[in-house]
Amino acid sequence: MVEYGNTTQVSSKAKRNPPPIVFGIPFGEISHLDYEPDTKLKVPQNDLLVFFRQMSVMLKSGVALSQALELLAENMTNKKFGSNILEVSKKLGSGEELSSSLGAFPRIFSPIMIGLIEAGEAGGILSQVLERLAALIEARSKIKGQITGALIYPVAILVLAVSVSLGLLIFIVPKFETMFADMGAELPGITNFMLTLSRIVTTWSFAIIAPLTLFIGFYFFNISYATPTGRKFFDNLILKIPLFGDLILKSEIASLSDTLSTLINSGISIVEAIERCINASNNEIIRLSLRRSISLITQGQELSTSLETAKIMPKLLISMIRIGEETGALSFMVENIANFYKREVEESVTVLTKAMEPAVIFVVAGIVGTIVVSLYLPMFSLIQNMGA
Repeated sequence: MVEYGNTTQVSSKAKRNPPPIVFGIPFGEISHLDYEPDTKLKVPQNDLLVFFRQMSVMLKSGVALSQALELLAENMTNKKFGSNILEVSKKLGSGEELSSSLGAFPRIFSPIMIGLIEAGEAGGILSQVLERLAALIEARSKIKGQITGALIYPVAILVLAVSVSLGLLIFIVPKFETMFADMGAELPGITNFMLTLSRIVTTWSFAIIAPLTLFIGFYFFNISYATPTGRKFFDNLILKIPLFGDLILKSEIASLSDTLSTLINSGISIVEAIERCINASNNEIIRLSLRRSISLITQGQELSTSLETAKIMPKLLISMIRIGEETGALSFMVENIANFYKREVEESVTVLTKAMEPAVIFVVAGIVGTIVVSLYLPMFSLIQNMGA
């Protein structure tokens, strides 16, 4: 069992006022003692990863848990997080367990983390569980980073294309319109369309209505997405987006399998493990499928059979889980599934990124090229008439 140890109570006199901070630059040394514990604090995943890894190493080295927490709090880069960890150490000193002490900060420590730590405390394997938690956070952060990286490039190029197009329509096209009017040239249909579009985007009404429309659109999207029906609709729509939908599904399955494997290996029952996986999922369709599977499992169905009723679950996932159930190696098979889909996500991101580069360049060239050609067509026509 893990030795909790005694907490060295920090005197209130040791607390200082935080040094003044101007433009993000602190004028003086900042300490975790400068801050009060904050139950609403959110912490980056990288800070949590470092926290669990370092705590696991300290426990394996024989350091008492309360002392390990104090050392971590003192040496953390995130001083506000350090203040919360010091509070956890104090709770341990007053007789609370680590899981309940961490549960006081639900925005930092998710139900999955609390559940795993509870299992580690019960089984006397807290240091191993903390190491698994760190590996789980690292894997999920890596998948999230890969998805974000795949999405950032096309979005950035699209924003650039829209910005360049608006710049041409607002600053360049009006000058050509004045020149065409002075020449009295007959304008092609595409040129007339561009001139009309330029007149629209250069009006004050467009400058007011366009941002307002975007704001209203995002506002109603957020309201709709906050409802169960709206979340189900949009999450289902996301999974049907060509290329990206399949990538997001693979990332969800990889995260689900990794979490489920970690929970099962820690001795948590299959029903409780799936319940915690529901809280970890970001897609409502996956969450609904897992809720349905829990209902079927409690009725006596196997996990593979219960997941098979959800059409969204890949057949490979169901087949591997069924083999694991038949051979008594469910956690091993689920872990292999997680590793397989992690590789699939990496390969899909690589392929998608390479495919998007020429596609995005083609789209940008098409938009800008269309504007330029529409402006020069009347000039070519005018030169031909002058030559005739």
